[in-house]
Amino acid sequence: MKIDALKYNYPSRRNVIFGKRGMVATSQPLAAQAGLDIMKKGGNAVDAAVATAAALTVLEPTSNGIGSDNFAIVSMKDKLYGLNSSGYAPAAISIQKLKEKGYKEIPKRGFIPVTVPGAPAGWAQLSKRFGKLPFAELLAPAIEYADKGYPVAPTTASNWENDLDEFSHTLKGEEFNYWFETFTPTGRAPVPGETVILKDHAKTLREIAETQAQSFYHGDLAKRIVGFSKRYGGYLDASDLAEYNSEWVDPISINYRGYDIWELPPNGQGIVALMVLNILKGYEFEKRETTRTYHLIVEALKLAFADAQKYITDPRYMNVGVSELLSSAYADERRRLIGRTAMLPAAGDPHSGGTVYLCCADSEGNMVSMIQSNYLGFGSGLVVPGTGIALQDRGYNFSMDEAQDNCLAPRKRPYHTIIPGFMTKNGRAVGPFGVMGCFMQPQGHVQVVMNTLDFHMNPQDALDAPRVQWVGGKNIEIEPFVSLPVLQGLKEMGHEVTVMHDVNGFGRGEIIWRGDDGTLCGGTEPRTDGYIAVW
Repeated sequence: MKIDALKYNYPSRRNVIFGKRGMVATSQPLAAQAGLDIMKKGGNAVDAAVATAAALTVLEPTSNGIGSDNFAIVSMKDKLYGLNSSGYAPAAISIQKLKEKGYKEIPKRGFIPVTVPGAPAGWAQLSKRFGKLPFAELLAPAIEYADKGYPVAPTTASNWENDLDEFSHTLKGEEFNYWFETFTPTGRAPVPGETVILKDHAKTLREIAETQAQSFYHGDLAKRIVGFSKRYGGYLDASDLAEYNSEWVDPISINYRGYDIWELPPNGQGIVALMVLNILKGYEFEKRETTRTYHLIVEALKLAFADAQKYITDPRYMNVGVSELLSSAYADERRRLIGRTAMLPAAGDPHSGGTVYLCCADSEGNMVSMIQSNYLGFGSGLVVPGTGIALQDRGYNFSMDEAQDNCLAPRKRPYHTIIPGFMTKNGRAVGPFGVMGCFMQPQGHVQVVMNTLDFHMNPQDALDAPRVQWVGGKNIEIEPFVSLPVLQGLKEMGHEVTVMHDVNGFGRGEIIWRGDDGTLCGGTEPRTDGYIAVW
């Protein structure tokens, strides 16, 4: 496939980026440059991805951290590999225990939603299997930024201030003091361009680097995490960390307009994007900015999310299979439910029929799609004293309803929102793509794929284009760049439309496509401090 085979329309409203020897795209310029520097030292795309991911824990702590989870799709010589490095709930937690303490739902912050962090294990696994450079060398840029400081990017500064405002009102208890000591030692959030130094992050990353992440799960760092948990009544135990492993998985796909679109299987929600595309491929789309296009996207999203909310969780606990949810027959059945007016979604029966994203590509044809997250901003609001490890709150996605597939259970992985995407054609890699942002992620994936394949947009235009998201019931949120006739048409069809002038809630994405001649073509997100480092 040649790049122009996608019939890209040039020029973009923002410059699309071309390169040949290497490319790294992410939401933070310094992190992207860290990854490219690793390539220039002889590393491959996987080395660059690990370096970028580690640097982002320092450079964009409002969205991810050392205590995060991550997922990756790796293309090596056009063969795809999937890594699920999401953590499970502690063995000691249960719905019954929480009910006995008076909880009716999983709280957003504190120890209850804390799951085992998978990110350090993911970095080590990727490096061990596919990397070329020593693991310690990959974490060196992150350590240097943490130790010597870096200027905060504008979007990160804004999110930092927003989370501080929330935490100042909601985080009550001694266990939360360490978050304030770590991230707001002066009593305020940093302003754009202000230098931030995170000495505890540097010490922890250095120990992870020197031990191939073993200390985090078996050594001194593990003892610190467990000690903190026990001191304040948390549920994490030494065995939860010691028995944790990242899992290599086979990516799943559907074919859309002659291209294979790949996601990771559950417990992630990537399957939602595939289910939506499976429904939408039954229609022809001539123009993007029409009421019909937006209506069909929204209605398909409703149907896929209704199924996801009922069925998607740790695959060991799912009552339906991936093949059933992605079958053509089931897509046909769901498509028949879409009419000319907005509907209230319901799950079908398949048996009858704050996050960072990065992508990397090197001159050898290797490519990585990777995503990493605390979940909600800084996560649980808990930082392990003296380490800089902000514990994630992924358990907040569990249900307390034991009849739900995604109900809380010991050593179970929750429904996970972060998803890396990838595109191939005829067995050859086209490239990685992703859109971060909670439940916007599969919605963003669908719109990026459609922008590329239905509307023939280059990567930058595919990211720049206005986005819509379904937020429940008949309610949709839409960016202010959509025309008034389209908005009016959606309202007449029964959609409850809210035009959002703050576009931060519509996700943040990156794309790299590769042509047959090896030329790399990248786009980055206009809704954040997106940047492409290119060689």
